[in-house]
Amino acid sequence: QPQLVESGGGLVQPGGSLRLSCRAPRHITSVFNPLLWGWYRQAPGKERELVASITSGRTTDYADSVKGRFTISRDNSRKTIYLQMNNLKPEDTAVYYCNALSTTNLPKYTWGAGAQVTVSS
Repeated sequence: QPQLVESGGGLVQPGGSLRLSCRAPRHITSVFNPLLWGWYRQAPGKERELVASITSGRTTDYADSVKGRFTISRDNSRKTIYLQMNNLKPEDTAVYYCNALSTTNLPKYTWGAGAQVTVSS
C-alpha cells in the first residue's frame, strides 16, 4: 500500500523555523477526516516519540519538549497534516513522521520514509 509522505525537512540553524507537511495517500483519504493524526520523531539512538497530535475537531496536544514552539494543523480538504516548528533547537534533530492514531493511541498505518530535520550551526 502507498505510504504516508512527509516533506519539508532540511538543515536549519538554531532558532530557525521549518514547516513539515504530510499528505495521506489515496487509500486513506476517504477516512482521513475523522482520524486523530500525529507527528512523531526519532532521533539517532532513541525510540520514536509522539510530539504533537490533532483531533478531528482540531484539539491539539503537544509533548512538553515542543510545547510553545511547534504547532500542528490539518487541512481536511487537502488530506494533509502540517507541523510548524519555530525556535528550533539542536535537540529537535530527528527524522519526523506522521501517522494516524488508532483508538488505543497506537500508530495506525505503515510508516513513511519520514522527513529529516537537522538543527545545527
